[in-house]
Order: sequence, then C-alpha cells, then structure tokens
Amino acid sequence: MTAQYEKDPGNWRSGGLVFALRALRHRNYRLYFSGQGISLIGTWMTRVATSWLVYRLTHSALLLGIVSFAGQIPTFLFAPFAGVWVDRLNRHRVLIVTQILAMLQSLALAALVFWNFITVWHIIWLGAFQGLINAFDMPARQAFVVQMVEDKQDLGNAIALNSSMVNLARLIGPSIAGVLIAAVGEGYCFLIDGISYIAVVVSLAVMRALPPQSFPKKAGIFSELKEGLQYVARFAPVRTILLLLALVSLFGMPYTVLMPIFAARVLKGGAHTLGFLMAASGVGALAGAVVLAARKSVRGLGRMIAISSAIFGAGLIGFSQSRVLWLSLVLLFAAGFGMMTQMASSNTILQTIVPDERRGRVMGYYTMAFIGMAPFGSLLAGSLANRIGAPVTVLATGAICLAAAAWFSSRLKLLRELVRPIYIKLGILPEVAQGLQTASSLRTPPEE
Repeated sequence: MTAQYEKDPGNWRSGGLVFALRALRHRNYRLYFSGQGISLIGTWMTRVATSWLVYRLTHSALLLGIVSFAGQIPTFLFAPFAGVWVDRLNRHRVLIVTQILAMLQSLALAALVFWNFITVWHIIWLGAFQGLINAFDMPARQAFVVQMVEDKQDLGNAIALNSSMVNLARLIGPSIAGVLIAAVGEGYCFLIDGISYIAVVVSLAVMRALPPQSFPKKAGIFSELKEGLQYVARFAPVRTILLLLALVSLFGMPYTVLMPIFAARVLKGGAHTLGFLMAASGVGALAGAVVLAARKSVRGLGRMIAISSAIFGAGLIGFSQSRVLWLSLVLLFAAGFGMMTQMASSNTILQTIVPDERRGRVMGYYTMAFIGMAPFGSLLAGSLANRIGAPVTVLATGAICLAAAAWFSSRLKLLRELVRPIYIKLGILPEVAQGLQTASSLRTPPEE
C-alpha cells in the first residue's frame, strides 16, 4: 500500500496525518467532503435555532418533544422504502434533489421567521418534511460513498472522515448559532443553513468519471423491499450488526434528551453546565472518528464494534452515578467515543460486505436502525425518567448497551467465518484456502 500512495500524484504517504486523510486523494470524495463540511455547520445551526424557536414560542417541553418526534419519525417509516428507490435510481442525482429540497425547507423557515408568520405548526410540518427528505438522503449518501472512493482500502477512512466532519460541525455550528440567535434572531441561522446547501449541490454537480452503479432487476417495489429484508434477515453479519445498532440507538442514544436534568438537578449547574456536558460527548465522538480514520484496514473492526459498544454502555453507567462535573465530563467523553466508533465501524463493515445492487436497501435499514429508533428512544427515556428518575434511567439503559455488547462479542467467531471469504475475494485478506466460492455465492446469504 505504501508504494501505491507514493506513486499517487497527491503523494499520499502511508503513516502520519497524511495517511489519516488518504480518502481525500479521490477527487470526487474531496469535492463532497468540502461541500458537505460547509453544509453540516448550517445544519447544526438550524437544529439549535429550531429548538430555541419552539421554546421561545411555546415555553413547552412537551412541544419540544413533539417537534423532535415529528422530525424523526418519517425517517423510521420511509427509510426501507427509500432504500429500494436508492437502488433503482441514480444515487448521484438523488443526492442533488434531496439537497435542493433541504435547502428550500431551510429557506422556508427563514422566510416565515423574517415575515413574523411562524407558528409551531409550521415548524412541525416543515420538520416532518425534512425527516422525509432524510429518509432518502441518508441511504443515498451512505451508498454513494463507494462510488466516490474507487479504492475499497480507503472506504473505512472515508466513512471515518465523514464522522469527523459531522462531529466537528456539531461543535462549530451550535456555537455560531448561539451568537447569531442572541444578536439577530433565529431567522439568520435558517438563512445561512439554506445558503450552505449550495456548496453541496455545486460539489455534486462538478463531479466527473463516477464508476457505474449496479442496478437490481426491476421488480415491484414491495418485491424488492421483501428481497432486501430477506437478505438482511438471512445474512448473519448484516443482521447482527444492524440489530446491535438498533438496540444501542433505542436504549443508549436518547441519554442526550435527559442532559438538562443532569446539568440542573444532578450536578447543580446551569446552561453553561449543559454546554460542557454536550461538548464533552461531542469531543469524544470526534476523537473516535479520528482514531478510525488512522486505521489501515477494515480488519479487526468487528472486535472494535464490541469494544466500543461496551465503552459506550460503561460510560453511561458511570455517568449516571457521577455527582462531580469533571468526572461526568470524562465519562461523557468515553460515551461519545464509544458511540461514534461503534456507529462508524458498523457502517464500514456493511459498506464493504454488501453487494452494490443491494446497498441502498441495506443502508435504508441502517438509517432506520441508527436514526429511526431515536424518536422511540426519546419517548422511552422521558417516560422512564419521569417514573424512576434520570440517573436510574441512564443506569438501566447503559446496562442494556453493555449486555448487547456482550451478546455481539459472543457472535464474533461465527461472523468472522462468514465474512472471511468475502474479505479474501476483495483482496482485504490473503487467500489461504483453495476452492473459494464464486463472487455471487459469497454475496448470497446462507440459509440458517
């Protein structure tokens, strides 16, 4: 691999920071990375501005939850169907359309605020529209990474860089939003977000020489949906990874909903304490993405999924019992690190072992597991916290994540045996056995 990078015009040497950024040597991915990096800052600005606007208009915690639920539930409901269309349609064009629609959604919010016509119902319906856009955008974006990064050895690095970009924007966007909201109001956050989508659309429009996309044989939508579901259900590596991701997303991720309670009641702080807690989790997630970006191969990521899930669960358990701010920050850093490494490692393995003609559908289920479970998790966490308190709730959900990590770890040996032939066929592992199956049989899930 070293010789390969040395021959590259960009001189992408192995080792060090340059190697950790090696996916950027692919022109199309480099364009996407720069455009998406700008847009994501605007996206996080809109998230903060939306929450603040809803609270300013209603002073209702219930409506904050309803707005969040409305913005996320369409992703859960429509992501599997969207995955079918992502496999049927040109993913490059799908992304251009979704980015333009998202831009119009943000500009509509800005216009309603500037005209002083905004109501909570406008926010709910526009949030639901954005959730519907995300149902198509996320599977298409995840599946399109393979087409931007021609060398599969760089795929894990590209996914890790995506995660780094998201978490860096997660730190920058809210900070800018806070200043703008205080100075000129929420409308300018929505306006800047809308304008920022131009960077993504332009980066997608100027891409060239994209590798061909494999399309499934055209059947009915429900037939293709059934075929995708059967593939996920029968192929143990895909099924197990998605199930773990869904469990962690349902029980673990919603801890952020309870952060205001920990900041005010448990740690006896204020808004600045909440900011520190959220930042600690974000920095941990960014650190996890950076660690993954420095990895040289997809090998060992199965073990990384088990370890990172355990770190996430243990971090939540420790945080639930902490009553000291500095210790809570350390534990949330660990939880953020575990959350990000588990998510990005799962994504990398799925992108590597799934055939292109099924990639959109599998990424649809990935989106459903990772994002779609969030609204149900938020309702569950809120309901439990109301009955048994926030610390006990986070303790229980952390224990469930830890148990899920142990279950996944117990399945690792079987999963390695099923994935190993695929890795050999792709050149990720050296061929050590004769009589390997053909590529098509390797990609067909065995009956269990």
